[in-house]
Amino acid sequence: MFELKEMKPTRFGFGEGLCGLGRQYENVLALGADITSSVSMDFFKKEFPDRFFSFGIAEQNIVGVAAGLALSGKVPFMSTYGVFAALRTTDQIRVSVCYNNVNVKIGGAHVGISVGPDGATHQALEDIAVMRVLPNMTVLSPCDATQTRLATIAAYEQVDGPVYIRFGREAVPNFTPPDMDFRVGKAQVFREGGDCTIVATGHLTWEALKAAEQLQQEGISVRVVNLHTIKPIDEALLIACARETGAIVTAEEHQIFGGMGSAVAEVLAKNYPVPIEFIGMDDSFGESGQPTELMEKYKMTSTHIAMACRKVIKRKSDFKLKI
Repeated sequence: MFELKEMKPTRFGFGEGLCGLGRQYENVLALGADITSSVSMDFFKKEFPDRFFSFGIAEQNIVGVAAGLALSGKVPFMSTYGVFAALRTTDQIRVSVCYNNVNVKIGGAHVGISVGPDGATHQALEDIAVMRVLPNMTVLSPCDATQTRLATIAAYEQVDGPVYIRFGREAVPNFTPPDMDFRVGKAQVFREGGDCTIVATGHLTWEALKAAEQLQQEGISVRVVNLHTIKPIDEALLIACARETGAIVTAEEHQIFGGMGSAVAEVLAKNYPVPIEFIGMDDSFGESGQPTELMEKYKMTSTHIAMACRKVIKRKSDFKLKI
């Protein structure tokens, strides 16, 4: 069903989605933090210069202004690197945006280890954990550039309140169809299977599909779920996958503590416990290096996802005996 069409940064999808909204809705504004082209807000700036505002390196101030604009009827989209968008501004997002439940959309760019040479200070690996714990916040983590465009549009059209959209810098596989349905809070089954389920998000969704293809050659049938909305999470689908396949592997470019995998585990611990293995950053900071080298070193490739699937399938029989 899914084939590699091109290599394209997910940040381009954010810029394209924002421009599309700008053409359709006059109340959409863009707020930048001195890295306009890095987060693809230059697309919007060129087309709508009167609706783009650059604040320089003042992320906390941007959040306060965005909250005020939202209270006046505008829908501001602010964006900077995820380490600044989600972490440096946490206090302002919590109090000015989430506490007041105002219609501010936040683009967190350069997330995950695949940022590469920028190193640990610029690799957002904790943003999901921080954003998903805030009341009223919706957290989106699309899988490729095409879906990032759809997620950006959905943030405006489907959610009347705060939204955090997570996307990356480097060119990654772009593989989803442009007309694919995107519903906030509704995960997508990208591949059917019965032996276990890989629940993936963001850039690792493609790696999950590759892992499932590898395992098929061994006679192992793996379901792949694209969890593009981490909050609100699709509890019904996750419970169904646990019940039908009996084992789960989660895969994300994020710390395994507090991230998407933790969110999945919370759902299943409460509703339908099964063995779970977690692919992600294991309580470590990143480092400078080429994206492919870092993905291999920190065990976030399709090979490592496949290994986790084999392990969790072996745990199924022991788990059944214990319970």
